[in-house]
Amino acid sequence: MTQALDHPGHSLGLPESGRGALAPWRARVSALVIDWGASMAVAVGAFGGGVFEANTWRSFMILAVFFVQKALLTAFTGSSFGQLITGVGIRRTDGSPVGLWRAVVRSAMVCLVLPAVVVGPDRRGLDDLALGTVVVNRR
Repeated sequence: MTQALDHPGHSLGLPESGRGALAPWRARVSALVIDWGASMAVAVGAFGGGVFEANTWRSFMILAVFFVQKALLTAFTGSSFGQLITGVGIRRTDGSPVGLWRAVVRSAMVCLVLPAVVVGPDRRGLDDLALGTVVVNRR
């Protein structure tokens, strides 16, 4: 049995499946939902139920917690909280770690939503294309 040479990620030198292959959509969306839920729980615990009220400074705390956890965990572990649970991670296309500045910029772009949902080749959003990163399986 031969391996297809046109699978998503082939142009980046990634395997078709397994560790290091492009992460599937299900795992990526699940990670985002887990990240947001955990951020909501932390924001409510730290700032109270006011985080759900419109037109107050507290209404931005869920997004702030989401940004901080995503940026710091990605910089130091290569995955956000949800990505650690779902078994996916972020790495540069050359295989090296993301680093702090890319993690911060990538997290900010995810918070803006549009760069993350406009997807180009190899399942990479504009944030990944701009920063030279890719979302891969960790296991």
